[in-house]
Amino acid sequence: MKRNLFALYLIKLSKWFTLVMPIIVLFYEDHGLKLQDIFILKSVYSVTAVILEIPSGYLADVWGRKKCLITGCMLFFAGYACYSLTGTFSYFILAEILLGCGQTLVNGADSALLYDTTVEYGKESVYLRYEGRITMVGNFAEAIAGVIGGFLAAYSLRLPFYGQAVIAFSGIPAAFMLKELGSRKSVQGPFSEIMRIIKYALVTNKHICYNILYSGMIGSATLMMAWFVQPVLIHIDTPTSHFGIIWTALNLTAGTAAFYAHRMERRLGMQRMNGLILACIVGGYIALACNLTHVSLLILLVFYIFRGFATPILKGYINQITFSDMRATVLSIRNFIIRLFFAAIAPYIGWLNDMYSLKTALFVSAGIIFVPGLLFLILLHLHHPTGLSRE
Repeated sequence: MKRNLFALYLIKLSKWFTLVMPIIVLFYEDHGLKLQDIFILKSVYSVTAVILEIPSGYLADVWGRKKCLITGCMLFFAGYACYSLTGTFSYFILAEILLGCGQTLVNGADSALLYDTTVEYGKESVYLRYEGRITMVGNFAEAIAGVIGGFLAAYSLRLPFYGQAVIAFSGIPAAFMLKELGSRKSVQGPFSEIMRIIKYALVTNKHICYNILYSGMIGSATLMMAWFVQPVLIHIDTPTSHFGIIWTALNLTAGTAAFYAHRMERRLGMQRMNGLILACIVGGYIALACNLTHVSLLILLVFYIFRGFATPILKGYINQITFSDMRATVLSIRNFIIRLFFAAIAPYIGWLNDMYSLKTALFVSAGIIFVPGLLFLILLHLHHPTGLSRE
């Protein structure tokens, strides 16, 4: 068990030790991109993920979690290598496609293998604790990387990308360390099997369906806020040297919250926790729009607390009500929904920022998140679990 946990921690580090995130908007602007262009790039990433997310999850179920993680880490390295050696919008699109392919092969497979590992060693009851710890490792890695990336960027905006390629490469040997668990089912009619699982997750089992849709909406909202952080910092005239420090503080906050997520969930229960997450995510957007001053830093801090709670808790709910032989596919459907929402919303929000104002973009984002989020939450409340069924 320790071997898999250690390897999964290393893979998380290779993905989340992101030297480039605190300065990536500055990097894009240095190459002549506007916020709408940036959101288009991120939508390309999301569209790639949307196309490959569910097939990659199914591939993890039938081909093996380990093989998918190895391939995903290789593609992730290729994406950052492309960023390191190029400087045009078209090559940035290629890099985002490579990163999107790598991410989809890792997403779902990592959480599914973690859950399989806890089941194999009789630790299923504490899965959420391990998921929270791995999420915490990722957030802490991103926090520490933020400081280092900020210092590297003071010399050159290109330098963090060189370091990022090296870090991404470290995930490849970590993936080779993993021990595959559970038997893989034979591949007979993969397309029909994928469609069967999609039907099961989004039609047959209403409880899983609304968990996936709600989790997807929240995941998209927290992802989009991550891309708002730097425009907010630029808006309030934050010195470039402080970008890494602020990014570090935010991710340390999210990581600490993830570590305690299982305790928070145990205390409040599923329904109250879901409601609190939605209220604080939407409230964060509204509060930020109303306070585009240095108060924004405090608002972002609170937002990142609930970002830290949301990821392990919402993924944990889905894991607990899903069969092992389709777990990676179902988790990939969740990631598919996140990327689909993001790809649909982000270019429009970027256009609002460029044509009107950051305040307008934040207010509209709050409305876009709140309406479907509340609907999914109500439907989730109305459809209680009735037990697992493959019909």
